[in-house]
Amino acid sequence: MKVTFLGTGTSQGIPVIGSRHPVCLSTDPKDSRLRTSVLIEWEDNKYIVDCGPDFRQQMLRCGCEKIDGILFTHEHSDHVLGLDDIRPFYFKQGNISIYAHKRVLKALKKRFDYIFETENKYPGAPSVSIQKIKNKPFNLADVKVIPVKGKHFKLNVFGFRFNDFCYTTDLKSMKQKEKQKIKGVKVLVVNALRIEAHYSHFNLEEALKFIEEIQPERAFLTHISHLLGFHAEVEKQLPENVFLAYDNLEISI
Repeated sequence: MKVTFLGTGTSQGIPVIGSRHPVCLSTDPKDSRLRTSVLIEWEDNKYIVDCGPDFRQQMLRCGCEKIDGILFTHEHSDHVLGLDDIRPFYFKQGNISIYAHKRVLKALKKRFDYIFETENKYPGAPSVSIQKIKNKPFNLADVKVIPVKGKHFKLNVFGFRFNDFCYTTDLKSMKQKEKQKIKGVKVLVVNALRIEAHYSHFNLEEALKFIEEIQPERAFLTHISHLLGFHAEVEKQLPENVFLAYDNLEISI
């Protein structure tokens, strides 16, 4: 299984528009971050987790020519606003499968009503095949996917375990019974927004405590804001099995 980090930034990305913060002015390409998303591939299968406003750019940048589906963690703008840009895939492949909780689907239907329209639909609009998911395992090709529920402030969000890989983002807390689902994974991805505490995201200290509890072989931090600091400096401070993810990073599991 191969995972490509399409984006590793927070909701505003890095650099932030109009910001003179030193990280936003950095010339290190690892400090430039699009909105958070990953591409997961095995055999001939390609699935995306979240498609934010940078989705088109991310697909062009990684040279992706087909996708088998999109899994949504939750409905916030930085995780869903790229849905219209599935059009080129739809024109080639037909309906694109989307996997989401019923609450997330309701939000998508409100925001992208023309995609879900069934009568008098605009000819250029894409269409999707809806796969409603609950907090229960489901299959993608030959892989069992295990949803993992966490809290993003008061909002329930899903992470997803694919065999020995688990992707989570926008977490602030997780119950023990959910943590049990992912203990022992080889690779864990988790959000680490900044140094200071935040009401709806793990900060760096909380992310590291979460990783220590789950005990993966390797962990990668994502959904990073400029307030976490320079990539090169933060990386030096991390435990030996924890890494700061960056855009275009590819890992194998």
